[in-house]
Amino acid sequence: MNYDWRTLVLAGPAILFSLTVHEYFHARIAFHFGDTTARDAGRLTLNPLAHLDFMGTIMLVISGFRFGWAKPVPVNPYFLREHRKSEFWIAAAGPLSNLGLALLAGTIIRFIGNTAIPQWLMPLIYMLWFMIICNISLAYFNLLPIFPLDGSHIFRNLLPERYGPQMDQIERYSPMILMLLIASGFLMKSSILWLIMGPFIKATVFLFSGIRM
Repeated sequence: MNYDWRTLVLAGPAILFSLTVHEYFHARIAFHFGDTTARDAGRLTLNPLAHLDFMGTIMLVISGFRFGWAKPVPVNPYFLREHRKSEFWIAAAGPLSNLGLALLAGTIIRFIGNTAIPQWLMPLIYMLWFMIICNISLAYFNLLPIFPLDGSHIFRNLLPERYGPQMDQIERYSPMILMLLIASGFLMKSSILWLIMGPFIKATVFLFSGIRM
């Protein structure tokens, strides 16, 4: 896919909205379990300006909206009810919200099917397509069990508590491993992350939309 300015005009809003929804649901579930930290910080909102991270936004633009991030939602575990259960669902809420958005966009595309689409509506169809790919990619990326991604918090709270010290040791090196995996996408012809996630992303895109990547 060639990322010209027209593509970025359509992909940019889709990605920003996807990141916003992801962080909003982290904040929403944290609030549900008793932690008001995100709400008090103004993060319990669908306003993308509340979630944008300065460096993450710059990386979005530099990479042609292929890579970037939003500000992590602040969570205070001391305010949470049912500590391990709440941490699990707070972490899972972000990726699940992205899969939900992708499913919604895919359902709309399936509903439209082979209907003759007016030319003026094509930008909307392309934006829906970007929504599907972006949200599925974002979900699977965040489900990787590498700290500080959501998958590491999900994995930690599925394991028995006695493995906590071992997880602490692994998490010391996890950010470095994650950065190397991300850098591989810029330095090599084949991204290691894409080799890991690609088959799952392609299968889910087809499952949700009926379209093969």
